[in-house]
Amino acid sequence: MQYSVLITGCSSGIGLEAARMLQARDFFVVASCRKKEDVEALKAQGIKHVVQLDLADSASLSKGLEDTLAITNGQLFALFNNGAYGQPGAVEDLPVEALRTQFESNFFGTHELTTKVLKVMLAQGYGRIVTNSSVLGLVAAPFRGAYNASKFAIEGLTDTLRLELSDTPIHVSLIEPGPIESRFRANALVALKNNIDMESSRHKKGYEEAITRLSTEGPASSHTLPASAVVDKLIHALESPRPKVRYYVTIPTYGAAIMKRLLPAFLLDKIMVRQGA
Repeated sequence: MQYSVLITGCSSGIGLEAARMLQARDFFVVASCRKKEDVEALKAQGIKHVVQLDLADSASLSKGLEDTLAITNGQLFALFNNGAYGQPGAVEDLPVEALRTQFESNFFGTHELTTKVLKVMLAQGYGRIVTNSSVLGLVAAPFRGAYNASKFAIEGLTDTLRLELSDTPIHVSLIEPGPIESRFRANALVALKNNIDMESSRHKKGYEEAITRLSTEGPASSHTLPASAVVDKLIHALESPRPKVRYYVTIPTYGAAIMKRLLPAFLLDKIMVRQGA
């Protein structure tokens, strides 16, 4: 039996690497991305089955899932919720609309797709839902409030879903990466420039530092890992008879989990404040 899996956010980074690696392992991969041109680009790179699916657009989401199920004969072994982006900015500078947009993709769209897929999985009697969260779903960092909020929310929703599915054959897992090689910083830089009034903010200096960091080519830190490190955890979540509830990826994620468990809040705050913009 060839197991089918739908992956969101496949235009680059983790999603693209997941599509490549799972296809190489003989999964029946359906990769998805927001833009039509990215659909064609993925096909040109050898991904056999690609659909257009924009998590921020309910109609596109429904059509993308409909197209997926047409390809997989109405069944789906797994969903990898990977599509997301980061909106930088101090909380006081975040326009409400920018926060709404962040949640449309990172939270509401993921929730809508998951609930639609869940109906299929419950009817067929099996399935796995794996959601890509972040180290920032474990701890907060300054100037990342919108992204923090979306990932804290998706973690809470996913934990609740897992409890509610405990009497079913559906497995639910979270993956929590730290710094990973991807276009995440480049996309965050665009969101920062488009939605934050940096010039009139008391955090102007911090934003200048953020622009430098987000514009820098190469790994974000010495702990940055390739996207394949995330996919290795995904493979375990899909293939293990007893998948884990949480998968940590990168040293910063392991460190954050330990610090949150052991340190008093004021000490953790001091450490995280140093992360700056």
